[in-house]
Amino acid sequence: MKMVLTDSDTLEKSVEKSQAERVEANHISDSLTLLLYLGLLVLSLLTIWLFKHMRFRFIHETSLAIIYGLIVGAIIRYSSNPREISVRTFTLLGNPTGSLSNNVTGAPAVTTADPLPPEKVLLSMLELGSSGNRTRVYEYDYARRLLNRNVNAPVLSEKATFNSEVFFHVILPPIIFCAGYSMKRKHFFSNIGAILTLAFVGTTISCAVVGSVVYGLTRLSRSLSGSILFTDCLLFGAIISATDPVTVLAIFNDLNVDVDLYALVFGESVLNDAVAIVLAQSVEKYDSLAAGSATFEGGAIVTSVLSFLGVFFGALGIGSAMGCLTALITKYTLVREHPLLECTLFILMSYSTFLAAEAAQSTGIVAVLFCGICQAHYTYNNLSEQTKRSTKTFFELLNFLAENFTFLYIGVTTFTYRSHVWDLGFVATAFAAILLGRALNIYPLCCLLNLGRRCRIGANKMHMLMFSGLRGAIAFALAIRNTSTDTRKMLFSTTLVIVIATVLLGGGLATQMLHWLRIRVGVEGESDKEQAGADAANSNSPGGVEAAADAPDDFDAAEVGEEQAVSGSLCRSGARHKYEGRLTRLWHLLDIRFLKPLLTHARPLLTETCPPICLPLARLLTTDEQLTRASVHRDLFSNSMDDERPIGSAPGETSSGLSNASHDNNGLSNAAFSGLETPSSSTFMAVAAVPSSVSIDLYDGQIV
Repeated sequence: MKMVLTDSDTLEKSVEKSQAERVEANHISDSLTLLLYLGLLVLSLLTIWLFKHMRFRFIHETSLAIIYGLIVGAIIRYSSNPREISVRTFTLLGNPTGSLSNNVTGAPAVTTADPLPPEKVLLSMLELGSSGNRTRVYEYDYARRLLNRNVNAPVLSEKATFNSEVFFHVILPPIIFCAGYSMKRKHFFSNIGAILTLAFVGTTISCAVVGSVVYGLTRLSRSLSGSILFTDCLLFGAIISATDPVTVLAIFNDLNVDVDLYALVFGESVLNDAVAIVLAQSVEKYDSLAAGSATFEGGAIVTSVLSFLGVFFGALGIGSAMGCLTALITKYTLVREHPLLECTLFILMSYSTFLAAEAAQSTGIVAVLFCGICQAHYTYNNLSEQTKRSTKTFFELLNFLAENFTFLYIGVTTFTYRSHVWDLGFVATAFAAILLGRALNIYPLCCLLNLGRRCRIGANKMHMLMFSGLRGAIAFALAIRNTSTDTRKMLFSTTLVIVIATVLLGGGLATQMLHWLRIRVGVEGESDKEQAGADAANSNSPGGVEAAADAPDDFDAAEVGEEQAVSGSLCRSGARHKYEGRLTRLWHLLDIRFLKPLLTHARPLLTETCPPICLPLARLLTTDEQLTRASVHRDLFSNSMDDERPIGSAPGETSSGLSNASHDNNGLSNAAFSGLETPSSSTFMAVAAVPSSVSIDLYDGQIV
């Protein structure tokens, strides 16, 4: 794919590259600054909790914050090095009221052949006064390139379009975190294979198809063929492949649409956003390495692919690590005794994940998504009841406000942004490309997935997946981040049109599409039924029902009730293992036996599941609360078995056919249930819903 670059095109790419580097440097600097303040807040909170716990009342929390601030401020002041930036100095001669056109002489502070605009301009002015003349120097920062010399925009119009960094640092993180924190994980992970395929492979296909189609069709236009490179088209493909079916999902939720379809649309959109962001970064990485070359560079392609993998899995690791760290802090401290400190710590640690990933030159969107999943799966179980309710309400509120503000801002920016570049031909080309890219993403992959799925994706669900490919916040954020050149401005303007059109049409026709495609609505999800059974089973256990009612939407009854809802788990075991793959079952086993006992107060104990060589460490990591719960549950389980035993039967036999049960000193029991009837014990009052034959494993009565 050969293309001759003119001097103007080369300069344009150089300006774009320079601006991208400046944006990235400023973004990292802002992330580090915010992360520093959040780290100080977390340190202050933990110290405040320690003082309260030890009843040390000689230093107030405000005094403590001042002391920490003084220490860190001194370190920053005397240890940081200045950053090298491009600066040019100009001298304004005489005539304070005259025009600048003929009165400015340029004297660069650093002589360079680089024609790029400097980051800072120092203006030296000779000021005339009654007491004498004096020269003063004023500093100006680079803002943007003007398409014309008109800078007298209305004040409101100027202020209504704010810095894109505000959008990235303030608006996006709550939206993405809430998606992970409120995810219906049971249905998400039961469809994890299809979701990963659509998110990773599908987004890559969409990016390649959109980029190729746009590039091919723009070659037919004389005005576009000379200004748009293939890397520009590929970048546009990555940006516009980020889907955001928020309106469709809202309608799905209101109408109780089929849970598998909801999981596919939601899961694909969440992970698709993360993949699209990393793809866009990889394309920009390739563009900078290829240095505007008109031919493909093999080394640059390999480096970009490795960068994609490193950024994505690095962000995944950062997000998971921060979520697990929060779980450890909330488990091994008694911060839950002070709900205000606990809730604040939870929020700060969650937001710090985004900043830590951005400061590490990874992607905070991926990190905060997986942090939300880990916080929901582990940390939530360690929180006090008040903090559970507070965090759930807080993040739902932030998500609602952030999403609505995003679409309000998209509408306002359409008219207040001052550097739009409109091209109707490119807009029409983009619409055709995204439709083709979405079709080649959904239909072939779903057909391939059906070859290995027991629960097949029907044609009507494929059509709905195709229809749900709306564009939204992520595409808008990626497009507005760098608008330094005419090409980038055109990509941004086109993205605005696509977002507005898909949201208005998709949101308005979603209900009608469900009717046309005859997709089931009014379906009560399995989790709702299981929750009702678990609530009934736990109605006599303190805190059981309250915890279940206040949990995020995705929480299973056993997790919410802290492994109290034995009956709900028993009802799920047969259906779950029927559809789980080997990898999912291995992960579930690792999670139940090791990760949950380590990160939460869940059973079984680490002393029961770890090999003998690790017992000293396992005892150290097992809390008193875990030991107390295990002892109480062991007594309850033993009493329930005694109640089940008919008169004259030997120990270990029950009227419901429970046989060959063994209970060792660690409380580990294995049992086989066959032909289970409704028992009389209140502990197993919901067991009647179990199939006629099912095999389970018990750890102190907990269903695995």
